[in-house]
Amino acid sequence: MLAKKGHLYPMADDQIHPVILCGGSGTRLWPRSRAAKPKPFLPLVGDETLFEQTVARCARSAGFAAPIVVTGTAHLAHVEDQLAGDSEARIIVEPSARNTAAAIALAALRLPEHAVMLVCPSDHHITDCTAFQAAARAAADLAARGWLVSFGIEAKSPETGFGYLQQGEAIDAAGYRVARFVEKPDRARAEQFLAAGTYAWNGGIFAFRAGTFLEELTAHRPEIAAQVRAAVAKGREVGPEFHPDAAEFGKIANESVDYAVMENTDRAAMVRADMGWSDIGNWEALHQARGGDAQGNTAIGPAELVDCRNVLVETDGPRVSVIGLADVVVVVDGGEVLVTTRAGAQLVGKLGGAANQ
Repeated sequence: MLAKKGHLYPMADDQIHPVILCGGSGTRLWPRSRAAKPKPFLPLVGDETLFEQTVARCARSAGFAAPIVVTGTAHLAHVEDQLAGDSEARIIVEPSARNTAAAIALAALRLPEHAVMLVCPSDHHITDCTAFQAAARAAADLAARGWLVSFGIEAKSPETGFGYLQQGEAIDAAGYRVARFVEKPDRARAEQFLAAGTYAWNGGIFAFRAGTFLEELTAHRPEIAAQVRAAVAKGREVGPEFHPDAAEFGKIANESVDYAVMENTDRAAMVRADMGWSDIGNWEALHQARGGDAQGNTAIGPAELVDCRNVLVETDGPRVSVIGLADVVVVVDGGEVLVTTRAGAQLVGKLGGAANQ
């Protein structure tokens, strides 16, 4: 229900408002994920798409409000199709990609200042929904008291592809100050973080009040805040969609919420979350999320694996036969073929074909 132009009433004061970000092209999962239909909208783990799973985790029955989805024009049709039947969902359509600081600010300006936002990427996989919801409630409680909260994902291995949060002093039984944000480390530093036990992966999931976020964005990136406000003021509503003004939005600097706000605020907090999380960031991560047989092999589509170990095969039609290989990924999709070692999966996004399709 619209309160006035540019703002939405919350359904209840204590509800958590999911803000689901649908951006990016998913090039590291090429050729399955493509610019026209990237990984959030694909059923990569189970029968539901990653986007549908994200929406389902934030169920009304668990205390969440209707979702606000921020997406671009290129993906609007996918969002509408996969939200079918949810008449309360709202969509903000970015006229151009300006990264997460601007995307979150758009959603914040569409909510009352006191509303607690839970910002979720649309392309993550979480196996323990109960743990996710418990972490969300703990984060929302901190957010209601003025903190800007990150989910600190329990680090299970010395990953070099994630940023890290260093846990600081306790705020309450569930929350801690963030002592510092750490960019993606090398292997040696990642091993040190894991051994220390006070570091967690930065999963890109956040909770804060809409007004608190806008205050901090204005303090640390006043131009971004002002330009988003201008884009919203000149925007237009089309049914459940809100379209910011394209000319004003196009002036906004491309900057992530981490750089613009979270690494600068003195109100950064974290809740630790052990919830079976994966960002499905490449074929190796997808292989781990899917699991495998006794030899660690996984096959989707017509395939035969003989004397193989830790091999992933996915094919949309042509039969694939693999003999005597280990730690290899083979993908056939739409006439394109990818063959890589599991270690090389991090580099798939650098392929020319992946960037252009």
